[in-house]
Amino acid sequence: MRLLFVKSRWLFPLLVIILGASYVFLFHSYEDKVKANLTSQVQKSEEAYPVSGPLTVEVHLQRNFLDGERNVDVVYETIWSMEDFWAMYEDWQLVDQNLERVIFEQQINDISPLSKGKGYFGLTENGILTIFNGRPAQENVIQSFYQIDMSKLESNLIEQLELGIPVQSKQNYKAVLNEYKQYSIN
Repeated sequence: MRLLFVKSRWLFPLLVIILGASYVFLFHSYEDKVKANLTSQVQKSEEAYPVSGPLTVEVHLQRNFLDGERNVDVVYETIWSMEDFWAMYEDWQLVDQNLERVIFEQQINDISPLSKGKGYFGLTENGILTIFNGRPAQENVIQSFYQIDMSKLESNLIEQLELGIPVQSKQNYKAVLNEYKQYSIN
């Protein structure tokens, strides 16, 4: 009987240790499975909602000048933030947009660089006051304005227009238009 009592005295603590170790092992194993399952779900949700990153668009910048000339620059912009993108072009008027292209327009209160550099006022064969790209004899029209009554025009003014009056500045542009407006056919 004594042997049984000794065996049973060691048996209960041994059972407690074994059961405790089994509980710890099973609990940690379950916890690892839960963590693995959550990680798998997070990865699946990332696959379901991918982050596409920045958007690159073709941006057309149209500048419209007083002399009728239009310059268009095309740039490619990488958009990281729409707020920053719109702020960058706040001085421009939106004309059109889609996912690949955005068109902005700006009215420039000046004559175009083309007219400043190579523009000449002259007359077409029909007597229409026109700005030419180069001398009037080259007949490369930039912009036409109004028909001149040649019978009212003085000979020195006709000669100036035949040779071409250079368009050098906005002020010169407006002065020539105003000077010849009195000779226009209404």
